[in-house]
Amino acid sequence: MSPLKLSKWFSFTASKDWFYRYSFANAGLRSITTDLGDGTVMHCWVPKSPKHSKPTLLLIHGFGANAMWQYGEHLRHFTDQFNVYVPDLIFFGRSFTSRPERTESFQASCMMKLMEVHGVPTMSLVGISYGGFVAYNMAVQFPEAVERAALCCTGVCLEEKDLEEGLLTVSNLDEAVKILLPQTPEELRRLMRFSFVKPTRGIPSFFLSDFIEVMCRDYVEEKRELIKAVLKDRKLSKLPKIQQPTLVIWGELDEIFPLELGHRLRRHVGENAQLVVIKHAGHAVNLEKPEEFNKHLKSFLNGRWP
Repeated sequence: MSPLKLSKWFSFTASKDWFYRYSFANAGLRSITTDLGDGTVMHCWVPKSPKHSKPTLLLIHGFGANAMWQYGEHLRHFTDQFNVYVPDLIFFGRSFTSRPERTESFQASCMMKLMEVHGVPTMSLVGISYGGFVAYNMAVQFPEAVERAALCCTGVCLEEKDLEEGLLTVSNLDEAVKILLPQTPEELRRLMRFSFVKPTRGIPSFFLSDFIEVMCRDYVEEKRELIKAVLKDRKLSKLPKIQQPTLVIWGELDEIFPLELGHRLRRHVGENAQLVVIKHAGHAVNLEKPEEFNKHLKSFLNGRWP
């Protein structure tokens, strides 16, 4: 049977998604969907039997498939020491809202409501890319609830003028949206080139089409609005400083959010922040250099520094 005919009845992406579900369940988590009221529903992987003796770790994903695909390779490193929660942000996975808000501030407030429903008063955060925007906002809005924050390749200190001045690979919002929300195999290949120093080459188009069909067709317009809300009127002078111990992790060769934004974030947070640059890694540093990524996260979350 040809690959094209096989792809018509067998989805490689759906199969991998099933495998992640199995691995999350095997790690002691269960899938819960919670109605927060007012038209907002959030899905989250939560501990089957949370232990009061363990601290809580909240893993917040960025743009992409869903939370499992970004943290599937890391979960086993943290479930022994933490009660781990892995939510889908609004308009990703099985989370959505009928409300009109699209800001990361709204995402952060919904995330906190979700954690309150699950009886979690305090937590440490890991936020990757767009998830870092949400994590930073949680630290701003709920300083007593957030103990530590690890912010990974996240352009929190980005300014709208950076697009015009050439700091980013893209020069306008429409181009940024096109890269982050691929709808064709070639667009997905372009995103992979921006995200990885050494992207996998030679992937057949039917694999990429399958991924797009399963993971990239839902809430496309709403996701466009999320991206535009992040960048609109953004100024560093308006960004509050967070006080929690903060780890800033960056891929040395990030082409989506250049390393300059990592240095800018460390300076903005100040003495409570430390920057770790992972060599020969791009924007998807959590997938490209998982062992090094986990090593730094463990040291930080265990309170060794700063």
